[in-house]
Amino acid sequence: MSSANELFPKIGQVADKTTKDDSAEAEVEEKVVDEIDSLCMKCFEQGKTRMLLTSIPYFKEVVVMSFRCEHCGWSNNEIQSAGMIRPEGTLYTAKIRDRADLNRQIVRSSNCEIVIPELDLTLPPTERGQLTTVEGLLRDIIADLSGDQPLRKVQDEDTYTKVEALLTKMWGMLGDSPDAEDNDIEDAQTAGTSEKKDIPVQPFTLKLDDPSGNSFIEFLGSMSDPKWNLRTYPRTFEQNVQLGLVAREEEGGEKGAGEEQVNGEVTKDEVLTFPGKCSSCGHNINTYMKRVDIPYFKEILIMSTNCDTCGYRDNEVKSGSAISPEGKRIILKVEDVEDLSRDILKSETAGLEIPEIDLVLAHGTLGGRFTTLEGILNQVYEELNEKVFAGDSAETEDKRSFEKFLEDLKSTITCEKPFTVILDDPLANSYIQSLYAPDPDPGMTIETYPRTWEQNEELGLNDIKVEGYEEDEAAERAAEKEAQEQEKKEPNTVQS
Repeated sequence: MSSANELFPKIGQVADKTTKDDSAEAEVEEKVVDEIDSLCMKCFEQGKTRMLLTSIPYFKEVVVMSFRCEHCGWSNNEIQSAGMIRPEGTLYTAKIRDRADLNRQIVRSSNCEIVIPELDLTLPPTERGQLTTVEGLLRDIIADLSGDQPLRKVQDEDTYTKVEALLTKMWGMLGDSPDAEDNDIEDAQTAGTSEKKDIPVQPFTLKLDDPSGNSFIEFLGSMSDPKWNLRTYPRTFEQNVQLGLVAREEEGGEKGAGEEQVNGEVTKDEVLTFPGKCSSCGHNINTYMKRVDIPYFKEILIMSTNCDTCGYRDNEVKSGSAISPEGKRIILKVEDVEDLSRDILKSETAGLEIPEIDLVLAHGTLGGRFTTLEGILNQVYEELNEKVFAGDSAETEDKRSFEKFLEDLKSTITCEKPFTVILDDPLANSYIQSLYAPDPDPGMTIETYPRTWEQNEELGLNDIKVEGYEEDEAAERAAEKEAQEQEKKEPNTVQS
C-alpha cells in the first residue's frame, strides 16, 4: 500500500508541493512531474509531454498528461485511468444550484457520456479523457458552439437562432454574461468578480454516464451531499463489446441445460432451470427456481439468475404460502454498519418507516424487493432525490426542509448514528434477517396484529370466499333462471 501511495500521491499533496518558493521550483517539478520528449503532430517538431501520476480522493489513481510544442504553440491535455475497469457502469448525478457547485471537479474518461437534461444536451464519449470542473466544462461547450456561429448566421439562420438560444441558457447556468466573452480574460476575472457574485446561477442537472466506471464528479463535504448521487448498473452486451471486454457471438449458440418441459408440482428438492439470454452481456444463461423454507418465516419461491461471463445477478422472491390471518410488524434497531447488510424481503403490500428522520413509505411503495437494508435505503434516496430538485427552482422553506431530510436519509445509509426501521406488512409476507436465529435477536422485535376491515377491503380480502362458494354460485344461477321464466309468463301490454 505504501508503494502505491508513493507512486500515486493524492492530488492535494501534489498541489501543496507546487506552492514552495521559487528557489526550489525546479527541484519540485522534477519530483512531481515527469517530462518526456514527444513528437508534435502539428509541426512534427520535438515537444514536451508533462506526466503526473496522482490519486483523486474517494475515486482512484489517474495519469494526467499535458503536451506543449514550443515551436508552433500547440498544446493538448489528457487524463487516463490507472486502475482497472469496474465490474459495473456508474452514473453520477449532481444538482448544480450555486457557484460552489460550479467548482466541483470532474474526471471524464474517454467512455463517458455527459447529459444536461434541462438543455436536452448530450455530449458523446470523446477520444481523450478530461480533468476539469463543472464551470470549465460549460465554458468549453460554449467555446465550441460559439466558434461556428458567424458561419451559421450566414448559411443556416434557423440553426444559428437555436444555438444562440442554447448559449444564452448556458450563460445563465454560469451566472455570467456573454458580453464578458468579448473583453480581455483578465479584465473579466478582475472587474467582473464582485458583479458575478450578485448574479444568480440558473439551477441545472449534470449526469456522467460511464459504462467503464472510470469517471467521477466531486461531492461537497462528504458523500452525504444531498445534491450528489452515485448509482451503479450492469453493463449491456453492446457496452461490453465497445469496451473490448467480450467478443460478439454468432446467433444460435449452444442451448442451455434444462430445456425440458416440467409438469406437475414442484417439490422442495427440485430445482427448475429455464434457459435464456443475459440482459447485460447477451450470453446464454440459466434461470433457476426452487421452493425454499426460510427458518422461522414461511415457504417462498426463489428465482435466481447468474451470468458467469459478465457477473450479472438477479433475484426474485414470491410467497408460496397461504394468506396469513394476521399482519406483521418488524422493528429493527440499527446500531452499526453490520446491520445494514441484513437481508430484507419487502413484499408489495409492506410499508417502511424510520421515525428518527420522519421517513414514512406507504404500503406498496417501491413494490416488492429482495435486497439488503442498505440497498433498499439507497433506492429510497434515489427516488426522492429525483423529485426534490424537479420543477420550480425557487428557494422555499419546504425545499430547504426536504434537503435537510435528504441529508439525514443519506446519513442513515452510512450509519452515522443509530436509527430504527419499522417494516409493517398486513399480509405478513415480509422478512428481515435475524443475526441470532434461532435465539431471539436483541435488536429486533416482531409483532403480530389483527387486520382491520379497511385493510382487508384494500387488499380485496373481504370479497374472497374460499368455502361454500359452490352453493352460492348454484343459488345465483337458480335465481337468474327463475327471473327469466317470470319475464316469459308476463303478458305483453299493447297501448291503444
